[in-house]
Amino acid sequence: MSKKLAGKIALVTGGSRGIGAAIAKRLADDGAKVAITYTRGADAAASVVRSIERTGGTAIAIQADATDAEAVKAAVEKIAATFGKLDIFVNNAGTAIPKKFEETTLEELDQVIDLNIRGAFIATQAALKYMNNGGRIIMIGSCVGERMVTPGLVPYSATKGAIKMFAQGLSREVGDRAITVNNIQPGPIDTDLNPAAGEWAVPQKAMTALGRYGTVDEVAALVAFVAGPDSSYITGASLTIDGGTNA
Repeated sequence: MSKKLAGKIALVTGGSRGIGAAIAKRLADDGAKVAITYTRGADAAASVVRSIERTGGTAIAIQADATDAEAVKAAVEKIAATFGKLDIFVNNAGTAIPKKFEETTLEELDQVIDLNIRGAFIATQAALKYMNNGGRIIMIGSCVGERMVTPGLVPYSATKGAIKMFAQGLSREVGDRAITVNNIQPGPIDTDLNPAAGEWAVPQKAMTALGRYGTVDEVAALVAFVAGPDSSYITGASLTIDGGTNA
């Protein structure tokens, strides 16, 4: 069976756990050689690499804090030197600090902005330097970047709204290289950070049309489609995968 991403090189930021780990594994399953970056949790990152290697794939993990411009640039350079140029870049690293906006500290605001916006800018700029024509840039945004129904996520939703416009704007600049730029917007997904069994889960499930959380594999499947050859005419788009939260 021919694999749709055979011969492609992919980088997934924040790929040691949750959605990022699932994306890395799925891209590898589809034939890509995969590099992941992570800030903390070397064991978790190594586990993702081993999982990919066990199924015959190729993967490396590089420690690089997504808010550290020099570390990110060095990581991308290392990946390009190891595998050759990049074909697929998935900007997955991000964070939320759920609490009322009035009670959010300046340090917490800076943390969310530094990782979710500035970090995305830094990593995308570094990746573009090594990206082949016909490449794929994929942002992991959020359904709250388009419609905000969850109190306690004000700064987070603002950063994800910015990512939506970043993807749209960038798509205009790199289209002449046949590079597509798209924004995947997950809703409530069952992860360590937002478990389907957690206290926040009841209202979130109630807001979905399907009455359930999504899985990381469902998000990874959409990313794999956008990374593949069948999506070549989709760019500047925000593709929402939220079980109908925003319906």
